[in-house]
Amino acid sequence: MIQRIVAITSTVAAAITVCGAAYYLVCLYSAARFLGEHKAAGGGVRPTPPTPPVSILKPLKGTDPEMYESFRSHCLQDYPEYEIIFGVSDPADPALRLVERLKLEFPLCAIRAMVCSENLGSNAKVSNLAQMLRQAKYENVLVNDSDIRVQPDYLRRVMAPLADQRTGLVTCLYRGTAGPTLGSRLEAVGISTDFAVGVLAAQQLEGGIRFGLGSTLAFRRRDLEAIGGFEALVDYLGDDYEIGKRIAERGLKVRLSDVVVETFLPVYTLREFVDHQLRWGRTVRDSRRWGYLGLVLTFGLPWAVLAVILSHGALWAWALLAATAGLRVAVALVVGWSVLRDRQVLRLLPWLPLRDLVALLVWLASLVGHNVVWRGDSFTLKDGKLARIDS
Repeated sequence: MIQRIVAITSTVAAAITVCGAAYYLVCLYSAARFLGEHKAAGGGVRPTPPTPPVSILKPLKGTDPEMYESFRSHCLQDYPEYEIIFGVSDPADPALRLVERLKLEFPLCAIRAMVCSENLGSNAKVSNLAQMLRQAKYENVLVNDSDIRVQPDYLRRVMAPLADQRTGLVTCLYRGTAGPTLGSRLEAVGISTDFAVGVLAAQQLEGGIRFGLGSTLAFRRRDLEAIGGFEALVDYLGDDYEIGKRIAERGLKVRLSDVVVETFLPVYTLREFVDHQLRWGRTVRDSRRWGYLGLVLTFGLPWAVLAVILSHGALWAWALLAATAGLRVAVALVVGWSVLRDRQVLRLLPWLPLRDLVALLVWLASLVGHNVVWRGDSFTLKDGKLARIDS
């Protein structure tokens, strides 16, 4: 009886492994399509895209690694007219000192800092954004996270797709520069070899993405107002996902830019890394329940290892593991190196098996439970909405 159960289990593990290998092939195709489309778009003589004035909104809470240099990169844009508005909830927030330093270094750049005194909902970041938008001068708005570093042509390239009135939101991929801890390294390798991979696959499998990424959200003010503004999102944890979803539901396109930005990851402990992954996992679970369940078919490498163990090292299982591992490494290199231009991916590649195993365990843990930790605060999560847990 036990032998029969083990045989059935090994067969199931092998079947899921095959699904995972097929997913890796889809990912390779998706990455090749993304690279091909943007290479073709960059060839030949193209008309100069319009450069409408832009309000950049950056909500802040505390400081992040390399934060000042990330702020500076937004002041070095090859773009004719834009403003940067920084917003905090606490007037004593240490990030404000960096903003004041930035204003001294770039006196000709339109930089403003504001304290957002109203508490509009459980998501303090979105609450701040709603108040910051009231002070923004321009119709075109760009929101990105406080730790995002950009290149000088970032605004030109991100804003260009909005010249098409059928486009409602532009977002972009990002790579993470790891700190010296294991948690930070696992986070970085996950971003470059799994998270970005999933975004590219979703773009191909679903005929385009229907969500945004916090690395960049560029849109028109009127399109945001048509979905209820930031005020409609102040209790949602996955606000970037909700903005993309709701704009797409209005019949507008969500475009993935060819720009790749950079974030410098905190020095995560393993506990902080797991907390971050659980928050992300439960956010996606509540936002896309069926899609999140389907992720079980994407963990090809851990399932292949399990098939080898359950089959007692059968030759077919080893062959399946070798093929799956080869595809997994190919996906990591094509997306991490070629798409994201992440030059640390080779150094972090040995951590890939451990990261994939942890990702599978986090996926299992995310199926149950409703508590998440976000910037040191604890919340319960239900149907994508936050409720603070008072300590």
